[in-house]
Amino acid sequence: MGSSYEDACRRSLAEEQAKSLAETNDWEHVDRERVHQDWDVLYREISALLDGGSQPGDQRIQELVRRHFDIACRFYTPSREAYVGMSLFYAEDEAMRAFHDAYHPGLVEFLGAAIKVFAEHGSGFAPSAGAGASA
Repeated sequence: MGSSYEDACRRSLAEEQAKSLAETNDWEHVDRERVHQDWDVLYREISALLDGGSQPGDQRIQELVRRHFDIACRFYTPSREAYVGMSLFYAEDEAMRAFHDAYHPGLVEFLGAAIKVFAEHGSGFAPSAGAGASA
C-alpha cells in the first residue's frame, strides 16, 4: 500500500467523520456504552485467535472484521478508504494504539492488516443485516 493511498485513506476518514459528526450532533444517536461493550467482546475474540496463529485473511477473522465494520457503522457507514483510514488511525494515534494493544500487543497491526483485506475483498460496504444489534 503506497503512501499516497494511505494519505487518501486518512483524508477520507477525516472528511467522512467530520461530516457525520456535524450531521448527527456529535453522534448523539450512538449508544456508546453498548459500542464499547461490543468492541471489548470482539477484541477479546480476535486476540484469542491471534494467539492461535490465525491470519488476517482467514475466514473467521474476516467474519470478525465484518462485525467490527458493523459496529463502526453505528456511527456512520465509512467508505472503503475511510475504513482503511480507521486502521491507520489506530496505529498512528498513541491513545488508540495503547487502547487496542492492551488487548494484545500485536492487535493494532493484525487488525489493520485484516481491515485492509476486508476493504480489498469485502462483500460490500453497507452494514450487514442486524448491524445495529449487539454482538
